[in-house]
Amino acid sequence: MTRPTLASRIALVTTAVATVAVLIAGLVSYGLVRDAADAEAQRALGRQADVIAGTQLAPRPGVGKLPARVGVLLLRQGISVARVNPQGKVSGEVGPLARQVVAGADTSGELPRSFRTRVGGETVLVETRSLDTGGAIVLAQPRSQATGLAGQVLRRTALALLAGLAVAALAGVLLARRLARPLQRAARAAHDLASGRRDVRLVAAGPAEVAEVAESLNRLAGALQYSESRQREFLLSVSHELRTPLTAVKGFAESLADGVTTGADVPQVGATMLAEAARLERLVADLLDLARLGAQDFRIDLADVDLRALVADAATVWSARCRSEGVVFTVDLSPVPVCVVTDPTRVRQIVDGLAENALRVTPAGRPIALGVRADAGEGVVEVRDGGPGLTDDDLAVAFDRSVLYERYRGVRRVGTGVGLALVHALSMRLGGRATAGRAAEGGACFAVRIPLGTDPSQGGQVSGR
Repeated sequence: MTRPTLASRIALVTTAVATVAVLIAGLVSYGLVRDAADAEAQRALGRQADVIAGTQLAPRPGVGKLPARVGVLLLRQGISVARVNPQGKVSGEVGPLARQVVAGADTSGELPRSFRTRVGGETVLVETRSLDTGGAIVLAQPRSQATGLAGQVLRRTALALLAGLAVAALAGVLLARRLARPLQRAARAAHDLASGRRDVRLVAAGPAEVAEVAESLNRLAGALQYSESRQREFLLSVSHELRTPLTAVKGFAESLADGVTTGADVPQVGATMLAEAARLERLVADLLDLARLGAQDFRIDLADVDLRALVADAATVWSARCRSEGVVFTVDLSPVPVCVVTDPTRVRQIVDGLAENALRVTPAGRPIALGVRADAGEGVVEVRDGGPGLTDDDLAVAFDRSVLYERYRGVRRVGTGVGLALVHALSMRLGGRATAGRAAEGGACFAVRIPLGTDPSQGGQVSGR
């Protein structure tokens, strides 16, 4: 089924509105012109009746005592004149119409000065005037002849209204095409975007609403282009990260299979393969978690959590890890419990991710600190390090996926490129937020802020079960 176009609908609506307006204007004009013509015809007939009555002439059959020229002029106008004696009888006439009017009227009393009657199915205008010598004079004129000029006015008015209707319909068609043209271009641009083109751009033209559609499509095209570029970069970086440990695992596995590695070298090769496999597992787990964060079935188990106790447990593990790497570890706990409603497993995942990131960039002898505190209605868990730190540009994109990874790959030790992005996404799903800044220890400070004592599913971004 073919849908009607916007242009056809606009043209149809404008034409319908113009038609209704013309019909209403025509009906109103017809009534006004007809009434005005009737009133003017009645007044004109009354003036002629005053003139004839003032001459005190008594018409009789034929032209009578009226001047012949006057009688002819009256007959040309369709005006009939009759004199009625005091007994109500016609004693003289010019034309038979006035006699017929008198015959059909009640002459027992005085006739009205102005009235209308019907003779032979036609409306007749009538004017009567009393004569000083007795009796009265009656003038009658068919309405059709009296208002002949009104017909011309009505015809010209009708022609003007029809011309206006034609102009309105044409203007509606042109307006419809003008409005629909940028929308058609926008539709074609949307189809091009759907087919894979990303260089589509539109000129914002037309009314504000239509121009806004073009600007929105331009922003969408730019966002898609940027997003797909980021995706390609991410896939390239992930493939590089996967290839490195896979190459190591494959090489050592081949050496074991070919018998190249034997004896005392086997445990060392096995340890290397295990470490590379763990690196692969961590990367795959981060990618899966990051992908699942946007799904509705991502599991969030809410519970009352004391962040101070959670960080204290994490400090036990990371103290040993830091000591084995020669890094100075400290913990800065709140003097009172910091209670929130959240998922303790996910918070611990965030803390471990930030601590792993800090340990990777912190050289031996420099500090790493875990801290927890309450601040402005939020529970704050932070990880500070004494590593190389981040610039202002780095802080602005710290949680963008793979940006810091690409920026510092080959310059210093980097992770998988998705760790900080995962921290940011997890924080949002827990109803909190992640922040990046500089630490007093000289390096970077990453913090997660969660509202105190609230259920993040009540107005946050958590979909828990």
